[in-house]
Formats: sequence, C-alpha cells, structure tokens
Amino acid sequence: MELSDYRARIDQIDRQLVELFAQRMNTAAGIAAYKKEHGLPVLDPVREREKLLDVAAQAPEDMRDYTASLYTMLFELSRCYQGRLLGSTSPLTTEIQTAIDQTPNLFPSNVSVACQGVAGAYSQLACDKLFKLPHIMYFASFEAVFAAIERGLCRYGVLPLENSTAGSVNAIYDLMMKHDFRIVRSVRLKVDHNLLVKPGTKRSDITEIYSHQQALSQCEQYLQAFPGVKIIPCENTAVAAQKVAEGDGHAAALSSRSCMKLYGLECLEAGVQDQGSNFTRFICISKNLEIYPGADRTSLMAVLPHEPGSLCRVLSRFYALGLNLNKLESRPMPERNFEFMFYFDLETPVYAPEFLQLMGELPSLCEEFSYLGSYSEVV
Repeated sequence: MELSDYRARIDQIDRQLVELFAQRMNTAAGIAAYKKEHGLPVLDPVREREKLLDVAAQAPEDMRDYTASLYTMLFELSRCYQGRLLGSTSPLTTEIQTAIDQTPNLFPSNVSVACQGVAGAYSQLACDKLFKLPHIMYFASFEAVFAAIERGLCRYGVLPLENSTAGSVNAIYDLMMKHDFRIVRSVRLKVDHNLLVKPGTKRSDITEIYSHQQALSQCEQYLQAFPGVKIIPCENTAVAAQKVAEGDGHAAALSSRSCMKLYGLECLEAGVQDQGSNFTRFICISKNLEIYPGADRTSLMAVLPHEPGSLCRVLSRFYALGLNLNKLESRPMPERNFEFMFYFDLETPVYAPEFLQLMGELPSLCEEFSYLGSYSEVV
C-alpha cells in the first residue's frame, strides 16, 4: 500500500469515529437529563472506574494504556458537556457572581495598604503604580502583611509573587497555604538594580553588599566581579539601602534609584541585574472577594488526590473547556510526605460561561480547593 492509501483508510475511520463520538455525546446528554430529573451528580467515579477497566480489557494488550488515556479524556469531555447542559450552580459560582454584581466599577485610589519592608521598597513602587494616593503601612515580614489583611488593619496588601529572572518568591507560595485572602489585582514592575553607596565610597572600599535574596539572585553574574566581598541577604532592597546609609562607608546595596534619593546615597553602577528585561509581578490582596470590571485572570490553589492521573484530570478539564492555563506551580506540603499544593493562573474573562462552568466542576476533582480571585493585571 502507498502512503496515500493509508491516509485514505485513516480518513474513513475518522469519519466513523466522529459519527460515533457525536452519538456518544448525544447519549451523554440523555444521561444528563436523567440525572437532573433524579437529583444525581454528574460525576459517578465507581461507574467510570468500571468502564475504564472494561474498555482497557477489550483492547489488545499493547493498546491498553492508550485506550485508557483516550477514554479518560472522553469521560472528561462527557462530564463537561453534561455540566454545560445542566447549567448547575455551586456555592462558589454563586459567590463569584455576587462579587461581580457588588464590586464597584472603579478600583479605589485612596486606601490603606500593607507592604513589607521600609520606604523605598519595590513593593511601595508597585503600590504607587496600583493606587493614586495609598496610605502605606510597612511591616517587617511577608507573613505580617498577610496577617494585617486578615485582621482588617489594612484593606489591601501588596506582595511580590514572581520575577522574570529569579523565578517565584517561594515564601509567598508557602504563606498562601496558611492564610485566608483574595487577589484583587496584579502589577508587573520593571526592576532595575543599582549599586548604591554612601557619598565618597569607591568600589575598592566595598567589603560587603546587602540586598534581598531575590535581588541577589537577579544579579548573580554581576556579583562574581566582587571576590572576597561578603554578600549579605536582608529583608528587602530598601532595608539594604537603609543599612548602607547608616554604615561606615564600606558597604553597598543593590537597590532602586528611589532608595538612592530617599537615603542620600550615590549610584556607582546602574542597571546591574543580569538581564535587562527584569520584571517582578506583584499581587494586591484583600480580605474580601472583589472582582472589578475587566477581570481576565484567575488564580487557584488545589491539593489533588495522591494517585496517578489526578493532575492530568484537572489539566484535561482546562483543555476540554478551551481555557488557557498560563502558570502552574507546585509547592511541597510540610505536613504531608511527598504531596504538593498546586497553584494555577488561568487566563480567561470572568464573565465567560466556560469559566463559571469550570468553577462549578473543579472543586469536586480536588481534595482541597481555594479560589484566590479573578482580577486584571496592570502593566
């Protein structure tokens, strides 16, 4: 047989498959109507397991794994279709719709905001980009910012989540598992690190360099040019500048130009980060769920069953609904051996019916599920 003959045969088989797939989905619609009439849930895990074992047993031995993968996807598509036909709501979808209806049309400008560090920190710069006239309260740690939001000391908090060079701020992901909060907006901030010193200090005078660990990671190649100089991580880049201003002239800080002006320092070298295109993404968190117009990004956290295929089932649900997943992060759970929390960023308008359907169905696939909020990102 020629290649064209094989392709013609594939085309014929595909026509049959498409027809049978349509018949299967129409039958699933009938099942959905029956389940709705009798108050039954869409998901029947016992039936799915029995069916999966049955079809795998019918397949040739070398095709069993492929058959199981195919039918796992078919089950996901069938459940998605049934859920769309039923148009059922859940407590979460009701909460989301209520937040959409009750959130004001304009993002506030004059509010109390919690930031980690001291004046001049990049969190403050991000805060100034988000709000016109924020009343900023500074806290010593990231955890204190989360706690300030939970206690109602501030309406919002601004925290760094990830950097384009150094990656995720792992401490924030760990704290996300401990605290109750919602994300209401995010912002991407261009980060330029500068080598700041007290006036009159020369490069040869420097014996130690201070900065936040993320900033040190972002300038790792540059710092190799300082052999013998002590590299000291501290709370954030503004605290580093403050330490240099209070020091004896032998220290330097990797910090921002705003800190240079604020603490009366000089810039020995500007833009010393390893990559010129260096951005940090900050999230703005709130105690209450607020969904402002234009929200097209959603963040979720989930703990999945510790079994083969659990993550695949969740990802296939995104795929089946045609939703774009632009971030997936995993963090180990200290109290569980070799189990993980998964963080998802989903890109889709909050008003899309597929989004509300996903929010109604996804919790049932997870051991634990947290909807962190839907929001827009300021660039």
